[in-house]
Amino acid sequence: MAWIVLVLAGLFEVAMALSLKLSSGFTHLWWTLSFLVTAVLSFGLLSYALKTLEVGTAYAVWTGVGAAGTAVLGMIAMGDEISLPRVISIVLILAGVIGLRILA
Repeated sequence: MAWIVLVLAGLFEVAMALSLKLSSGFTHLWWTLSFLVTAVLSFGLLSYALKTLEVGTAYAVWTGVGAAGTAVLGMIAMGDEISLPRVISIVLILAGVIGLRILA
């Protein structure tokens, strides 16, 4: 159960990062509120997962899911550059996350 909660926390981290971008320096109210809500949810779920998971593994998975997810959505929805080295790097991040799950 903690692993599912941890991945969910990572997905809320993605929403948090995208909301932060769209808030334009906290000048757009609804995106600012979205950032605040998703930040609380992300950190709250991470905190819950840390009750049973090792901190190093959990934090690495949380940031990995967040980083990879944000990079992918940035390319799909925000017009970020799509290149082979970026895609390979994202795959490597996900491979690390999967490796941590298998070895934990």
